[in-house]
Amino acid sequence: MDLSNPTPENVSYMIDKITEKLRMVNSAAMNSDNFSTSKYDDLHYMYKMVMKRTTITPNEMQAIAAELGTLRS
Repeated sequence: MDLSNPTPENVSYMIDKITEKLRMVNSAAMNSDNFSTSKYDDLHYMYKMVMKRTTITPNEMQAIAAELGTLRS
């Protein structure tokens, strides 16, 4: 998938993949409709960081979830 363009579809894809990777129980809290393309670069950076990790500690999960919360519109 080409994630170089800030489209709503790309935002949705990245949120879905981050939620999958983190195995978030309350994935409804990370509804892609709550994220705007205006913060696309920050979200894309977060996506790349999460996807390259093989393991993520509970503290890191909490920090990532908090950061995603700040990116919501």
